[in-house]
Amino acid sequence: MVKSCPGDRPVSRSRSRISTTAALGFQGAIALVGALAVWVMGISDLAGDPGWFGAVIWGIAGSIVTYILLSALARAPGRIRDSLAGHMRQLRRFANEYSWRVLVILAILAGVGEELLFRGAVQGWLAWHLNDGLAILAASVLFGLVHYLSFTYFVMATGLGLVLGVAYWMSDSLMLVMVWHGVYDMIALYSLRRHPNQFGVH
Repeated sequence: MVKSCPGDRPVSRSRSRISTTAALGFQGAIALVGALAVWVMGISDLAGDPGWFGAVIWGIAGSIVTYILLSALARAPGRIRDSLAGHMRQLRRFANEYSWRVLVILAILAGVGEELLFRGAVQGWLAWHLNDGLAILAASVLFGLVHYLSFTYFVMATGLGLVLGVAYWMSDSLMLVMVWHGVYDMIALYSLRRHPNQFGVH
């Protein structure tokens, strides 16, 4: 048994505060940049065609279906599972590092900020200058690159970006994809902490 010395705990807490501040600051900065970009582009109707209630309901439903599909893919035998195993363990350590309150805030900031940036600003701007298909694809690849941990993880993140991009194109609702992304992150982080075997982590 390792005996702790009096100075250990404050150092640990200090590092934890720095890590928490950095994580929240990073996601908060993305949210700020995304919000500014959407404002500059003149996008004011965040709810789109489904309306606020519809956007929330469809966003939650989409996040649940996406979680089921991606967790099944992560557990499927073969190269995909083997490639993702290390990343899932890494993400579980990340989830265990923070309190539930911080994880919820991070998930909300990621859902809001990344969707404002990648779907609202990047996809929206590209759709004006190119066409919808290329805009969805380019924004999704950029989304995958930002989340790059390995080629397999990049492909999965790009796939998620494509799904969210198509959902935004069909609904014209940033609220829908923000809820979808944020709730998905919450479900995934909760499962990584409480039920890691769902991602093949033991």
